Amino acid sequence: MPTDPTAPPVTAFMLVKTTPEWLALTVRQRVDAFTTEVLPAIEARTTGVRSRFFDTEFYSARVTDVWMWEAEDHQAYQLLIDALRETPFWDRYFEVVDLLVGTENGYARTYGLEPVATITT
Repeated sequence: MPTDPTAPPVTAFMLVKTTPEWLALTVRQRVDAFTTEVLPAIEARTTGVRSRFFDTEFYSARVTDVWMWEAEDHQAYQLLIDALRETPFWDRYFEVVDLLVGTENGYARTYGLEPVATITT
């Protein structure tokens, strides 16, 4: 089924907490684990997904990282989550604390409005 080009992308903020197993790895081992265990699973299961990573352990004891995933549609997002659940990422290296999923400016599309945003210079 082709993706609807007018549908907004799905954005998910995945709030995670590192586990002692992840922290016991060296930095090189962490990079290797991500590139050999997590990325291949994602690439094999879905397309149209991109990610960004934010460190929060400096400000929060409950959540150490926020992973932002943007998927071109809900199916791509579901496939992403299915893929992640099949890797050590899910509940072995990280505890998934919460998932906050939405679409940017959904209210504007619903009410036929221009999005309201701040821009500072």
